[in-house]
Amino acid sequence: MIHFGYVLLLILTLTLNFAARAAEVIHADVCVYGGTSAGVIAAAAVAKEGRTVVLVEPGAHFGGMSSGGLGETDIGNKMVIGGMSRDFYRAVGKTYGQAEAWKFEPHVAEKVFNDLIAKFKLKTLLQHRLVQVEKEGAKIVRITLENTAKNNNAEKIQIEAAVFIDAGYEGDLMAQAKVKYHVGREATKDYDEPLDGIRAHTPSHQFGVHVDPYKKPGDAESGLIPLIQPGDGGAPGDGDARVQSYNFRLCLTQNEKIKIPLKAPENYDPQTYELFARFTEALVAAKKPVKSATFLKIDMMPNGKTDINNNGAVSTDFIGQSWKYPEAGYEERAQIWKAHEDYIKGLLYFMQTSPRLPETFRTEMQKWGLCSDEFTDTGCWPHQLYVREARRMTGRYVVTQADCVHKTVIADSVGMAAYNMDSHNCQRFVKSGSAINEGDVQVAPSGPYPVGYGAITPKAEECTNLIVPVCLSATHIAYGSIRMEPVFMVLGESAALAACQAIIEKKSVQEIDVPRLQKRLLEAGQVLEFKKK
Repeated sequence: MIHFGYVLLLILTLTLNFAARAAEVIHADVCVYGGTSAGVIAAAAVAKEGRTVVLVEPGAHFGGMSSGGLGETDIGNKMVIGGMSRDFYRAVGKTYGQAEAWKFEPHVAEKVFNDLIAKFKLKTLLQHRLVQVEKEGAKIVRITLENTAKNNNAEKIQIEAAVFIDAGYEGDLMAQAKVKYHVGREATKDYDEPLDGIRAHTPSHQFGVHVDPYKKPGDAESGLIPLIQPGDGGAPGDGDARVQSYNFRLCLTQNEKIKIPLKAPENYDPQTYELFARFTEALVAAKKPVKSATFLKIDMMPNGKTDINNNGAVSTDFIGQSWKYPEAGYEERAQIWKAHEDYIKGLLYFMQTSPRLPETFRTEMQKWGLCSDEFTDTGCWPHQLYVREARRMTGRYVVTQADCVHKTVIADSVGMAAYNMDSHNCQRFVKSGSAINEGDVQVAPSGPYPVGYGAITPKAEECTNLIVPVCLSATHIAYGSIRMEPVFMVLGESAALAACQAIIEKKSVQEIDVPRLQKRLLEAGQVLEFKKK
């Protein structure tokens, strides 16, 4: 028989042990989730305003794509980049003895972000990811994080803040806060957008030659070769859940002093790249050029390094493999991330070694290797997958193609965008017995245009203390113009100042005095309107 006193002692012991393991609670005026370029700028801007802030990043590095290989900055018009975003490019420029620099090495960008964190003595949490959002009514009261660095899911941290900023590329905080969002492309009729939806014609980054898609050439019954999706692609103009393709931006070099040879991934199978081989053979037969520039957009950075992006019909974009990423759990995302890495590593190795490719091309590609002084803790491979688009909030105002072409009047501007309405291909299927890509769009806006405060704030009935400067409220085609790193930083600072103002005014983020916010943004050097001189 168990003694009653022993039971009480056991209960007390278990209670004390549970209390010992209870989550640490951090209190701050503002919590920024996502250590992207926008997140770092947002956190620094909050601290600059004299408010307490905690910056949370699920990964091991700050800066997102700006420190993750995207050194060839997509600008559109640099005259509309102001405030702390412009200061970032000036700080990068100082490293190279220039007034400002829009081309840079990854480690230089990361140092600038880390210096900013140190300057404002920001409280940061690396390798902590979101597991729970708690709300009271429409207000977030706390979030719970798990520490992935120690791989100990029992070790939790909670953050309580007056305002939260979701600065992640995925919009995880927004989603867990039950804010409405969209994934994929809207139909053209949804917002009267001729450029949205499934495209009837995709002229750029297209094959341009017949490439047989079947395992047994000419035999549809034999099945499809890898890298091609089944189906007919859908009806032009319809919406879908397909997400534009992701890749890694590659920092390579030909400098033998720091060059590391490109190696095949462990699961390398040359048959994966049958489409690339057939495409190359078709180009040769058509007497078209087969060289590195045919398949890769190579932009040179300082010190003989590159920022290499997708180019052409078959390149570093892993077309069709991004669709599940926005809504996937952490484990599935890690698998998708790794699949992208393996695909690109395998493609580069195939380019250097396959006997089916012209020798001159292989020789050209063999000159390239990874940089020994970049991404030193991730095998010299970029630490950030280029998540071009994931969730997009459906907020108080949805930016559409009409905004990009100046058919609307935006009174609550908190920043400006200027880049092309840009979408990478979303799918690759068979049409008329040949492989075809679909989804690429590259159309210039009618000059710089404003992004309103309503586009970075959710509807009040959904959440009153959340601001979303990255996965903001925009359609697929408009987001393609906004989704550039300088603009994310601009909107990150605007979100920070809005958060501080909400705290001062003791109002929801939707209720703040927007003209007052705009005045403060202008004082901070932001550009809210653009007039041609």
